[in-house]
Formats: sequence, structure tokens, C-alpha cells
Amino acid sequence: MSNITETYYPSTDGLVQPAKWSGISGVGNLINEYNDFMNRTIDHRTKDWFLVDNPLPLIIILTSYLIFCTKLGPHLMKNRKPLKLKNVLLMYNVIQVVVSGIIFHEGLMGGWLFEYNFKCQPVDYSDNPTARRMASAVWYYYMCKLIELSDTVFFVLRKKDNQVSFLHLYHHTIMPIASWIGVKWLPGGHGTLLGVINSFIHIIMYGYYLLAALGPQYQKYLWWKKYLTALQIIQFIIIIGHAAQLFVYECNYPKTMIALLGINTAFIMALFTIFYINSYIKKTK
Repeated sequence: MSNITETYYPSTDGLVQPAKWSGISGVGNLINEYNDFMNRTIDHRTKDWFLVDNPLPLIIILTSYLIFCTKLGPHLMKNRKPLKLKNVLLMYNVIQVVVSGIIFHEGLMGGWLFEYNFKCQPVDYSDNPTARRMASAVWYYYMCKLIELSDTVFFVLRKKDNQVSFLHLYHHTIMPIASWIGVKWLPGGHGTLLGVINSFIHIIMYGYYLLAALGPQYQKYLWWKKYLTALQIIQFIIIIGHAAQLFVYECNYPKTMIALLGINTAFIMALFTIFYINSYIKKTK
């Protein structure tokens, strides 16, 4: 009895052909299928950009991040005093405000200010200068999400363990993944509104962190913290509503990707809403 099984795949001409494979040859066929899929669907403008082509470096970075922030870092800091990082935090927050401002500007000039349609905006894969500008903005946004992993590292080194919540870890882990997918397959179009709005929010958010890093004497200027959280929730509502339009109007943009974006955003919004209720509503009662 033959140990070769037959699996049927649709061929490129729409016919169904048998794909015979077993053992090592079967793995080889799967790898070839994967490589063929990747070559046909990725954006060839961005595929050779830094940390885009292969997901392995991103996996290593995020795995190391989670291990350090949940296990290794707290263990190393257990019998140590919190590090004083005032100057580091001041510089870091200034950089984040500036970088977020640049990405916000590039997202607007890359399409959302003059050219993009809020109802339906397909990805422009051409070498049009505006299209390439948006693709670059998406890559810079991806880099920014990786740099933001430092937020959690600073919490650990300062022994602010209460800040290293599931919400914080999930948000900081999923955003680089989503951004990598964006750069590799969809560096433009409908989904990029998320990055534009999020960058604007981060200008305000890191501005708040900058004031907080200046010292206790500036605490009186930080009364608006709860409004920052509310602004983040409003951001998610806008993104979900904008994404949902594609299930009403015909649009040449992958519905699977927009559905995943909407589901993930809804989940994060739920976590932020729970945090807001617990921190600002229940505590006042």
C-alpha cells in the first residue's frame, strides 16, 4: 500500500491538480507553496527594507522583550533599587514626540490630507512619489512601534511593576506585528488611517510622559491623564467605524485584513475601557 497521499490544490489556471508529496518532499512542496505565495502577494517596493523581508528577527525581538519584561528583568531588579532614569526618559519622550509628529505629517502628506478617500482607499503599489511616501511612513511607523518596546523596559528598570499589565504587554507586542504585516503587504490605503490617528495621539501621550518625567513639581499639570485615556478610546471607535465601511461599500482592499484590524482594535478598546472604568470611575465612587 502506497504511503503517498494526494492533496488537491487549485492551480493558477483555475483547474484542480493533484499535488503528490510525502516525507521530506512534502515539506519541500509546502515551503515552495509558501515562497510562491509570498512572492506573489508581498509589496516588492518594501520587501528589502530593514526588518521587513523575514519575520524571524521580529519574532526574536518580541520573544526577548516578553522574557525580559515578565521574567528576567523583574528577577534582576528584585534586590536592587529602582534606576533613576530622569535624563534618559526626558530625551526618550522628546524623541517620541518629534518622531510621532513626523509620522503624522508624512501620513497626511502621503495621502490622507489631499488624495485618500475616507470611504474606500485601495493600496497604491505603484512608484508614484505619493504612494512611496506613504509606504515609507508605514515603515517608519513600524520602526516606531519597535522603539516603543522601551516603554516597558523602563517600567521594569524603575520597578513600576504595576504598569506592566496584560493590556500594556499585549498592546506593545501586537502593534509591531500588525505594523510588519502592513509594511510587507499593505503599505498604504485604507488601513493606514490607524497609524495617522495613533501617531497624533502619541504626540499628546508622550508629551504627557515628558511632563511627568520632569519631576513631582509638575504633577499639578498632569490633571488631564484620564482625558488622555478617553482620547485613546475615541481613537479606537474612529478606527473601527472607518474599517467597518468596507463591509458596506465595495472596495479593492482585503476584507480579511480589515476584519482582523477591526477585531484587534475592538479587543484593545475593551481593555482600555475596563482600565478607564477601574481607574477613573470606580475610584471616584
